[in-house]
Amino acid sequence: MNAPRRSAEPPDPIPIDARAREQLRYIRDTLERAGSFTAVPGWGGVVVGLTALGAAAVAWIQTSRADWITVWLAEAALAAVVGIWAVAWKAKSAGVPLLSGPGRRFALSFAPPLAVGALLTLVLWRAGMVTILPGVWLTLYGTAVVTGGAFSIEIVPLMGLCFLVLGGVALFSPAAWGDAFMAAGFGGLHVIFGTLIARRYGG
Repeated sequence: MNAPRRSAEPPDPIPIDARAREQLRYIRDTLERAGSFTAVPGWGGVVVGLTALGAAAVAWIQTSRADWITVWLAEAALAAVVGIWAVAWKAKSAGVPLLSGPGRRFALSFAPPLAVGALLTLVLWRAGMVTILPGVWLTLYGTAVVTGGAFSIEIVPLMGLCFLVLGGVALFSPAAWGDAFMAAGFGGLHVIFGTLIARRYGG
């Protein structure tokens, strides 16, 4: 007589806390993918706008193209420092991650148009076509804000669109109006939208 077969041993049960952790991790990842990057600084944008207005006044009185572009490049560097600090401060205050989820997508969408702007600045400078730089800078910055703003609060893409329109007009306007367009865009639009963001969404 054959011995009765032993049934296979049942698998060890999965602890309920492990299942809960896995589900929470899935929910968190889903929310990160679907969320918006809300650490766009309002008052930081206002500060950038005010420094741009000062730079426009200084650039207006320059008599050489080299001095003019130096003023604006210095302003770009200052604006970058202020902007990065303001974003980091607001993200930390709100508990929003900078380099994961919406923050990473915002940065990856925002950065390429700025990199193109830096490359075109060098090319146009070497070609002696400095007078069209205001329009180029405004349109590419607007592009960066629109693409990055797709992962942020709804007012950000609107700001980018305003930069795009202003830059497009600047490209077909007299070269002498360049600093006025720069003041209106990097100065005025930053102040206006920075104030709106600060009041509606916090600092």
